[in-house]
Amino acid sequence: MTEFGEELIKALGEAVAHAEGNGTGYRVHRPIDPRDIRKTAKLTQEQMAYLMGMSASGYRKWEQKQRTVSGPAKILLKVMTREPEAFRRAVQIS
Repeated sequence: MTEFGEELIKALGEAVAHAEGNGTGYRVHRPIDPRDIRKTAKLTQEQMAYLMGMSASGYRKWEQKQRTVSGPAKILLKVMTREPEAFRRAVQIS
């Protein structure tokens, strides 16, 4: 068998193991959905844009998938998802 064939079989085995929950060393990256995060926080687009330090139109582009969330903004949205109370304390939302 060729080297490519062996690598392909190995990769398939790893994919099956991962699908069965037995894979190791893999990270599953889930895309961030700013709209879901905002709705969960019960904020308007304008409020969310203010908290993110950006214009409302720029924030809307994230929700409409016209722009990709990246850098510090992505981290802040992750904090909002995983630790909403910490986020509220940090930005002083009552």
